[in-house]
Amino acid sequence: MVSAALESPVSGRRLSSVVPAEVTGDNKDFELSNMDLAMKLHYIKGVYLFQSEAVRGVSAKDLKEPMFRWLEFYFTASGRIRRSSGTGRPFIKCNDAGVRIVEAHCDGKTIDEWLATNDHSLDHLLAHDQVLGPDLGFSPLVVLQFTWFKCGGISIGLSWAHVLGDAFSASAFINLWGQIMAGQVPPKSLQVHNPEKSELPTSVSRKPLSLKKVDPVGDCWLTANSHNKQTYSFHVTAKQLHHMVSSTRDPSQTYNISHFEILSAMIWHSLSKIRGDMGPRIVTICSNNSLIRENEMPSNGMIFSTVEADFSVSKGEVTELAKLIAEKRMPENGLIEELLRDEARSDFIVYGANLTFVDLEEANLYGLELKGKRPMFVNYTINGVGDEGTVLILPGPEKEGGSGKIVTMTLPEDQLAKLKNILGNDWNIA
Repeated sequence: MVSAALESPVSGRRLSSVVPAEVTGDNKDFELSNMDLAMKLHYIKGVYLFQSEAVRGVSAKDLKEPMFRWLEFYFTASGRIRRSSGTGRPFIKCNDAGVRIVEAHCDGKTIDEWLATNDHSLDHLLAHDQVLGPDLGFSPLVVLQFTWFKCGGISIGLSWAHVLGDAFSASAFINLWGQIMAGQVPPKSLQVHNPEKSELPTSVSRKPLSLKKVDPVGDCWLTANSHNKQTYSFHVTAKQLHHMVSSTRDPSQTYNISHFEILSAMIWHSLSKIRGDMGPRIVTICSNNSLIRENEMPSNGMIFSTVEADFSVSKGEVTELAKLIAEKRMPENGLIEELLRDEARSDFIVYGANLTFVDLEEANLYGLELKGKRPMFVNYTINGVGDEGTVLILPGPEKEGGSGKIVTMTLPEDQLAKLKNILGNDWNIA
């Protein structure tokens, strides 16, 4: 018997599927880019929490009804992974197999009680744990979970295979569902994303530092890690951010440090104290290359860059690290694409290959509306993270004007506990 303390507060899961309203036609195939394949072992999970007013009188059937039209625009999300008979290279068969729907209940908590935990350590229960394979042809690329709370509120959990696109694409995807539910149907099909050419010439011979080759995974797209990792989120208010920027600002500096850069620098510096001579000297920065992603097909269009410190990070200043992140990034998308061109059959990870900082400050995470109401709280995480860990910087709740930030970290369990202490003692956060 499982003790009550170990029982999940989320229960009663019921499964169904939704397919596009009209057949995509012509047995269409969608070729995955090399950047898509670089991300195939990672998964994005988004959790949107709504008060009861947003879904009063709304049933699961009402939530699913707009999806038939929605998936006409996002036909790749309804497809399934196949492999080329000649090369073995994966692609998406746009066969209208649909997205999976999970309906669940949390009868023991209200939305307010759920949010009162602060660390959001249970948020993973509100979005389906997703892995593609081992039977790739039957694995849905997208799973949506509706969890009804005892107060009448609801959480919308998005589980999104990263091979489809990045977090900006995932949030644009779910935002359009809300728009169609409100009767705002786009007049035409979505545009195909055209990524800008890399700043690095393809003649550069070095291998990308932001990528790590892993043991072959076959048709089960998940890699094993040597450390037990834990995910932890905390809220940094606008007042705290202002204090951090003020206390670290060099009077002689003429440039503005973004909140992403200062938070990343603080965590990099603090983790280096924990890891000592083990570093990290090199970190990966993941940032958006365009603020307009709402009318595009999903894509992996974020820029992956590396930043290297030529000094002891733990003994340096946070301002120095923030300046490095702001000014010394080395974009590696071109190198990643070139490597995957030569090693398309190999398996890699990006998040956690180095300590990875993901800038989602400009993502429209609060753009999903139900009955004209926006979510109280939104959190995003990434699964399939390597041993070096990943830190996401997200916009804070809109009730504060969106000026605060949510920091979501996935790190080795022993390091995370020590990091929370350092951030609390040195910066009065976490």
